[in-house]
Formats: sequence, C-alpha cells, structure tokens
Amino acid sequence: WGGEKELGRSRRHQFVLANPVLATSSMSSLEQKKFPVNTPKFWGGEKELVAKCIEDGWISSEGPQVKEFEKSMAERCGRKYAIACANGTAALDIAVKALGLGEGDEVILPTFCIISCITQIVRGGSVPVLVDCGDDFNMSVAEVASKITPKTKAILCVHTYHFPVDMKPILDLAKEKGIKVIEDAAEMIGQTCMGRPCGSLGDVSTMSFYPNKHITTGEGGIVLVDSPELAESCQELRNLCFSARKRRFVHDDLGWNYRMTNLQAALGLAQLKHLDAAVARKREIGRLYSKLLEGCPGLVLPPDQNAHGEANIYWVYGVEVSSQVPLDAEAVMQKLAEVFVGTRPFFWPMHEQPVFQKMGIFETSSNGSSNYPVAERIARRGFYIPSGLALTDEDCGEVARRVRATMTEICAANGVKSA
Repeated sequence: WGGEKELGRSRRHQFVLANPVLATSSMSSLEQKKFPVNTPKFWGGEKELVAKCIEDGWISSEGPQVKEFEKSMAERCGRKYAIACANGTAALDIAVKALGLGEGDEVILPTFCIISCITQIVRGGSVPVLVDCGDDFNMSVAEVASKITPKTKAILCVHTYHFPVDMKPILDLAKEKGIKVIEDAAEMIGQTCMGRPCGSLGDVSTMSFYPNKHITTGEGGIVLVDSPELAESCQELRNLCFSARKRRFVHDDLGWNYRMTNLQAALGLAQLKHLDAAVARKREIGRLYSKLLEGCPGLVLPPDQNAHGEANIYWVYGVEVSSQVPLDAEAVMQKLAEVFVGTRPFFWPMHEQPVFQKMGIFETSSNGSSNYPVAERIARRGFYIPSGLALTDEDCGEVARRVRATMTEICAANGVKSA
C-alpha cells in the first residue's frame, strides 16, 4: 500500500480502536496516519522545468535537458562523461556489455543485492561469483580477494543501504590484477568514499533515480565513466547501437532502447539542485530515528558511522530483528502493517533465488553449512521502516512510537527481556 490514499475515516477509526498500539484518547490525525515506506520530496522548481519541456515541444530523449542533466551529473560526481538512461537496471546492463564481459568471464559480486545487478551478467554468458557481506551489509573484501581466478574480469561493488563498500583495497586489488570495477552507487547518491564522490570510483559507475533515491526522475538511471571509448560505447548501447559513423538504421551490434526522456531529465535537473539538502535531511531522519528508538527491545539499530569514519547516509533506515526474538522480519513487518507502518524486507540473496537455483549456477555447501551466513541472516531478519524525504520530524516520532510499541508487545508475548 506504499502509494495508496489513506483508508476512509470511519474504517480507519474502527481499525485504530481495534489496535492498542494506535488507540489513544485524543485520536489525533497524526496518530491515525498511514505511513508508506517512501514518499518522495519535491523541493520546488520541478513543475516549472517539466512544464517548459511541454511548452517547448521537447519531450523525447532528443531534448536539451538530457544533455544538461548528463553534464550536471558528471560534474557532481567528478566524471568526464555521463550517459543518462531509462533506469538503474538499464545502466547496469549497459555497463556490463560496454566492458565486453561475455561467455565464461567471471564477475565477482555480493550475493546480498538486488537481482538487477546480476541479470546482464547471466544473460551475457558470464559467470557470477558470489561473496558474502559483512555486518555493514556490504561485500566482504577478504572474500573478494579469495575468489579471484585467472578468469576474473570484473568486480561489481554494490554500495548498500547505509555505507559505501570499502573501496580502497578492492581498487588496489583490481589494479594489481588488471580487473575492471563496476560501481553500483544507486543508493549512495551524494555520499563520499575515500574523500571522493560515490559514482567516481569504478571504471564504470551506475546510479538509479527511482522515487526512493536521493534525487528522482520518476524512473531513470545514469552511467558514469572517464574513458571516451567507454562513453561512446555506452551511448550507442543505450540507443539500439545507432552509430554516428554509420548510415542510420545500420547496426554493428545489438543494444537497447534505454533512453531517458527530456521530461525525466528536467525533473532530475530540478532535483539535483537540492541534493545536498536531501542528503542532510536523510541524515537528520536517520539520527532522529536512532534517538527515538534507542533501547527499543528486539531491534538492532544501524550505526551512525562505519569503521572508516564515513557517515551513514541513511538511504533507508534499516534495522535487524535481534536473535533473541523468535519472529523473523516478515512476521514483525506484518505486525507493523497492522498499525499502518509501511516496511520493506531486505534483499534476498542471489544464491537463494529460485530462478538461479533452477539454473543450477551456484554450488551448495557439501556439508550443509552456509557459504553466505551473514547474507542469509540479514535477509531473514532485516527490514526498513518509512524513510522517504517527505517525512516530517513529527512523522518520524509517530512511526518510532508505533515501532517501539509493537516491538515491546512482541517481546513481552515471547518472553524476550528488554536490553
């Protein structure tokens, strides 16, 4: 129910009365409010820029705002070239093919990620080689080093939820071995790593502008590179492999129609002006939640900094159900849904995806133990609560109140003592 309107007042009133977590004597509108997991924020200026596209007749991918958005994103991320495209999945597809990854090439990536990270690797005939993650939800650098073989051609680093991947040792290793690095920075727009912008660290970097990202174009993505040859390849792959060097409708390769429209780019330009404010607000929301939920029974809260001193960007506010609680994340999320708190589960590991199990592309442990214990644990015990930029402090307070009340009730019912 992430984007639906709230229930009618009479039905909502009955629902609240039936749920002690929500029931209060005052029955204020805030206490009855339904909180989707994400609501995007429009800062002002978006409507005018989008309307101008319509007034000028430039609505397709040929419009000038696309190039302006690409230029602005390249500058913001410290890259020479940016190639705007239809979505973050499209950006990853383009990145994999532009690097020439193909049959038999091994690509190391985390098992804990969204399926779009692996799709083109598999479809292109490359071999995905999985690594577990650490408690920061990012890929294990030690495992990356142990999985490199003569067939390894690329490492896909996926910055996840709160912090960037520990990139320095991976970049050093990749340089030493002659391995390409793809950086998926979809969740870290505006974040830094090693003093550099996320999106500037890979041979090819990608981003997504879905409505839950720090800036949105509705749907949209971007590929970021420094190599002019890679940039040209990405531009052609985005546009059905039309080439400036060939007669129109003559193609040397197969690409996609992954173009971004001028309308989307106009929205992105307006949003980009407020990226610093968006990141600052995300951190305010995250720190407020941590303050309000401190000591909440049955929950493990995210840290504000990682071991490298980088600040949590709180793309989402992700929590874990502690091991003392017999319920998994799905059961807790259902309880929270009953009190109108929207949630989403953490990613489901790639090695446990039914589609890949049917294909038989990942080996299972011979002794029955897990090769990816952290990913399996957090997939079952992790979820995130409403984290959208449109949340007010009052909204955060009410969400935290319901979360705390729900977890207190769950722990009491299951004999779990408060910390």
